[in-house]
Amino acid sequence: MKHTKVKDLLNSTKTLQEINAKGWVRTFRNNQFIALNDGSTINNIQCVVDFENTPEETLKRITTGAAVSVIGDLVESQGKGQKYEIQVKKLEILGDSDAEKFPMQPKKHSLEFLRENAHLRVRTNAFGAIMRVRSVLAFAVHQYFQEKGFVYVNTPVITGADAEGAGEMFQVTSLPLDNLPKNDDGSINYKEDFFGKHTNLTVSGQLEGETFAMALGQIYTFGPTFRAENSNTSRHLAEFWMIEPEVAFNDLHDNMDLAEDFIQYVIKYTVDKCEDDLKFLEGRLLEEEKVKPQAERSEMPLLEKLNFVLENNFKRVSYTEAIDILRNSKPNKNKKFQYSIDEWGADLQSEHERYLVEKHFKSPVIVYDYPANIKSFYMRLNEDDKTVAAMDILFPGIGEIVGGSQREERYDVLIEKMRVIGIDEEELWWYLDTRRFGSAVHSGFGLGFERLVLFVTGMTNIRDVIPFPRTPGSAEF
Repeated sequence: MKHTKVKDLLNSTKTLQEINAKGWVRTFRNNQFIALNDGSTINNIQCVVDFENTPEETLKRITTGAAVSVIGDLVESQGKGQKYEIQVKKLEILGDSDAEKFPMQPKKHSLEFLRENAHLRVRTNAFGAIMRVRSVLAFAVHQYFQEKGFVYVNTPVITGADAEGAGEMFQVTSLPLDNLPKNDDGSINYKEDFFGKHTNLTVSGQLEGETFAMALGQIYTFGPTFRAENSNTSRHLAEFWMIEPEVAFNDLHDNMDLAEDFIQYVIKYTVDKCEDDLKFLEGRLLEEEKVKPQAERSEMPLLEKLNFVLENNFKRVSYTEAIDILRNSKPNKNKKFQYSIDEWGADLQSEHERYLVEKHFKSPVIVYDYPANIKSFYMRLNEDDKTVAAMDILFPGIGEIVGGSQREERYDVLIEKMRVIGIDEEELWWYLDTRRFGSAVHSGFGLGFERLVLFVTGMTNIRDVIPFPRTPGSAEF
């Protein structure tokens, strides 16, 4: 018998005879009432068991976490809180269930405990909601770009190039680590490695994406990226997903327009599709806020924060203007910033970005034209020779969420920038070819997908918005 999803049963417009529902028991009380959830919705459906005619041995096996199948009638609920419930005629326990050892008991668990049980945490209301929101956001990303005529490109996971120039990359090798082949000078002979050269896991698909934009016009990548950064903060992962569009003939201002339109689209789509999950997450967040000191509480409830992004045009301000605002701000003058702003050239920290968004402009902010020496080599040098055509989008509660730029399309300028910071021209010969053959103005940006999920769900630790977090010292599951 084909089963019906719990979401569809709860949304039914009429009572139904002889339906089958399958899912996992959230709670079982009074030997009669099962709260059943199958992952299709944040909401459970109540199943009323005929305990007088159900074997005692079966009743004992209906425990939290057990997978069950019920056949019965969908009837109007006698209790409060839901329109329908299932009057069970037949109940079957699917598989084994060890009630005493199942970690996800119906009580409040710490997020750290849930991370230790990442293979089971998605059975909780919070993580079920987070992962459904993540799924809808991912679909919205593809839908936006496909509707706009972008080509989806799968860039390499294994690469010999360091797009960011930071060097914090995971090495890929098939060489025997206990007997590495060496050159005469004692260095490792990578010519004997699988790819015949030193290779790593990618930190970005941007450079390869640019080559496709120079042929297909507008492309986007959406795939896994890796950083070997030994950081245990709530904002860092070793493995995460990046969204990176690249568009030929777009300058910096076109790039800002695209990023603003894109991010408002995907958030609006998710708000419309995930109403129940977002309301649940907002309620959870409000409960957590009650025990926090006033200074650490969020400026806005979750849905208000999302609508703040949707209802406000993004304020555009140059880095130079932003520095002047911050330097003259009360928090800076009163030494309230952890990192004081004293002079032009300082790298903006999260506290500065949030001040601009939440206190000064009271809208999302795009800061552009950053000092060249704090940005990547591929960003286009402006006519003043000291700034580059870069832009960051800043959001409430999180600071930077998008980083992008107009790319340096001039061969001679790009070569000089690479030489200054020590990037080997031979390593990126193919990237330089795009400047030698049919070069054109082009731009793009990067959005860390987990950072977006973090913002939309209201979670505060990035490890809680990816199915299986990879962090220093932890690669379980």
